Amino acid sequence: MDERSTAELPSATEVVVIGGGIAGVTTAWYLAAAGVPFALFEKGRIAGEQSSRNWGWIRKQGRDPRELPLMVLAERLWTEIAAELPEDVGFRRAGVTYLIEDDADARRFENWLDHARLLQLDTRLLSKSETDALLPGNCVPHRGSLHTPSDHRAEPGRAVPAMARALRARGAAIHEGCAVRGIDVAAGAVTCVVTERGRVRARAVVVAGGVWSRLLLRPLGVALPQLHVLASVQRTTPAPLVTESAVGSRKVAFRRRTDGGYTLARTGASRHRLSPASLRHMRAYLPVLKDRWRELKFRVGADFFQALADERQELDAPGPFERTRVLEPAPDHRLLDDVLASARRYYPQLEAVQSAERWAGAIDVLPDEIPALGPVPGVRGLLLATGFSGHGFGIGPGAGFVMAQLARGLEPAVAIDALALDRFGADRGIVSHAAT
Repeated sequence: MDERSTAELPSATEVVVIGGGIAGVTTAWYLAAAGVPFALFEKGRIAGEQSSRNWGWIRKQGRDPRELPLMVLAERLWTEIAAELPEDVGFRRAGVTYLIEDDADARRFENWLDHARLLQLDTRLLSKSETDALLPGNCVPHRGSLHTPSDHRAEPGRAVPAMARALRARGAAIHEGCAVRGIDVAAGAVTCVVTERGRVRARAVVVAGGVWSRLLLRPLGVALPQLHVLASVQRTTPAPLVTESAVGSRKVAFRRRTDGGYTLARTGASRHRLSPASLRHMRAYLPVLKDRWRELKFRVGADFFQALADERQELDAPGPFERTRVLEPAPDHRLLDDVLASARRYYPQLEAVQSAERWAGAIDVLPDEIPALGPVPGVRGLLLATGFSGHGFGIGPGAGFVMAQLARGLEPAVAIDALALDRFGADRGIVSHAAT
């Protein structure tokens, strides 16, 4: 438990933020900038889960058009935050490139360009020769690529903790190692949160709990069709430069790191451990399962029954949020061995590269693979920012900015109606429109 968890607990504040990932910390960032009193609670450590375990891509390219306006805002906010932080978090304009490997890629990327043009993005299709000039010596069978030179990258392990440190230096109330067990509601409005160390009254509560959001909202009767998948990543030893751009292809996706190595992974490759929620929401996920079944591995374990017990969280007793302070899933070494071999085979600059570290993260997903943002219907003062589906690191500051506005009773800077929780209706399936 972090020693700072012993900080005095406030009896009341204006806004409580639940979750110390990118969405929660940037919500706190913009509440602090507006002078709004708040308290942020993180059951484990800041960015202990997916916000420090992702690939570090900050991209507009390929996003579902419903979240593109928010991502455009997020990119501008990233630039401002990085300039304000007293430490380097690896924020760089480097570009993102997706290789075109078959007709389906070509059609999908050409269709997505229509959305890019509406927002006047600098995305364009590169020919095979242009792509080879960008990726000298590459051996990937390809026809060209989709490329957005204005996209960025940053180091996930440094970025969000640096934001939290900057907030603390300004006197912000950030409580690590302090779990929120539940949310009290009276007369249709939030009244307080119940933490493991006591109650804190608040006018508004922002739930940015990642994979834990569904469990936190279930006692309130909120049907959030959220599941999680486990994705594996590795970093390599230093190696010669391939390109500054982040690159995605069938067998390997990579990003240059500030330590001279690369972050390597495989797009869409993930595992899902079946749980009671999996069965409950399966119908909503049928469209995405149809598209992704080759990339997704299913597992059943003894934790199925523990997950069932976790759904009966008691406010006056320790429960799942305290039992698991930080999710530490085991990486899929067989997959990562194959990813490393692919990197060596396709890029001559990486032929001698070695794996330096491997990890896995739990990604909070929703049926259409875009987040749920905004007010929770039927509960005044309750706001939700979850379900970022593996690409929350990039869009996080935009989500935090909008959550801070909503918590202050303001209209959001960009329209988020298409991201509302009630889009799921009676658990109906919704199709993703992303080009990834």
